[in-house]
Amino acid sequence: MVSEPNGPRPTLEAVAARAGVSRATVSRVVNGGAGVRAAVQEKVRQAVTELGYVPNSAARSLVTRRTGAVAVVIAEPETRVFSDPFFGRQLRGISRELAAADTQLLLLFVEHRADYDRIGRYLSAGHVDGALMFSLHRDDPLPEIARNAGLPTVYGGRPGWADADRAPRPLYVDTDNRDGARQAVHHLLGSGRRRIAVITGPLDQTSALDRLDGYRDALGTAAPDPRLIADGAFTAAGGERAMAELLDSAPDLDAVFACSDLMANGALRTLRACGRRVPDDVAVVGYDDLEPAAWADPPLTTVRQDVEEMGRMMARLLLRRLAPGADDTDRADLAPVITGAKLVVRESG
Repeated sequence: MVSEPNGPRPTLEAVAARAGVSRATVSRVVNGGAGVRAAVQEKVRQAVTELGYVPNSAARSLVTRRTGAVAVVIAEPETRVFSDPFFGRQLRGISRELAAADTQLLLLFVEHRADYDRIGRYLSAGHVDGALMFSLHRDDPLPEIARNAGLPTVYGGRPGWADADRAPRPLYVDTDNRDGARQAVHHLLGSGRRRIAVITGPLDQTSALDRLDGYRDALGTAAPDPRLIADGAFTAAGGERAMAELLDSAPDLDAVFACSDLMANGALRTLRACGRRVPDDVAVVGYDDLEPAAWADPPLTTVRQDVEEMGRMMARLLLRRLAPGADDTDRADLAPVITGAKLVVRESG
């Protein structure tokens, strides 16, 4: 019989009495301990269900030394996160993986530099078992904050901070940004385009740097025409602005590789406003293959990365790192993950 909503809360002792076992046995089963036969575990779980027993999280954490929670720290302001579908897709992957492991997600943003102190205090106070961090910039203090807190951490994106190569090496999940950019520009070259511009993201982020390097690789030059390079800040408004700058500095351009779909959509708006036909006058290729790519006018040729799966992979790496009983050998098997990128050809280029 499940307890009444306003009645006394079922206790560990009540579960033990219902299952016909000791309180210590119930505690081991509820807290994931070893040494309990499968048949006894099933009796305990049945008693837990019948009584509607819910473990006391504070007491449980004293036994397991775990909070059952993970911090997801995004080094961007809220407005940026909620306006960019990339973050929503990555968070969905993370959330689903953590939920399947009965682990809570706590979301933290960086609005101002002062937020780093707040985040550092929170992470050091034992409120979470580990952290997932992404959209970091070159001088971001978050990696040092995680190290000082002694907190197991997995990063989204290739680490770019100064001491990232020192042991132990950071765990991270990324896509092959450089190869994805090469695919995009090779496609444009193969379609006969010769004056190919690039709209980058902030170059203090490794994803933007790697995509710019892939653009250079495909063109076969380490120093492309600077008039063909503009920073769009990974936003739609930035893409509009960067496209206008490119048309002013290189009006003879015949293609543009925008390093995100949001920037590509901004570029499309500017091209329409300037009377440039896509793809007749200017071909456009983006990066991400999220929803805005298919909604674009015309539909956007873009480089696909599986953002949701990357979020899942980040969560899986961290959960393996946190797994009860995991020893140094288990953790030595953990390694960064680089996923593939694939060009998706539509009508824009």
